[in-house]
Amino acid sequence: MGETTDVKTGDGAFLFDAEGNRTDDPSKAVRGEVVSQDAQGRARRTWFLFEEVEIKWLPVSESAFLLWVLAALFGVWLVIGVLLGLI
Repeated sequence: MGETTDVKTGDGAFLFDAEGNRTDDPSKAVRGEVVSQDAQGRARRTWFLFEEVEIKWLPVSESAFLLWVLAALFGVWLVIGVLLGLI
């Protein structure tokens, strides 16, 4: 439950929910752990966290900002196409 393990090497990835329980559902996971072995056979553990980060200087949501960036890039692409006579 909440793990993907390579039986031969003992390597694995584990996900944990907010209460510290292992979970198989990535949408409920808030942290995780990757266990692998180095060349000498010693276990190496890497921990990671999932967290929402609010960008304080951004007055709109991140998705709205990215849509504006996409629209701006599309506009630049159109202008370049017109200037080069491709459109």
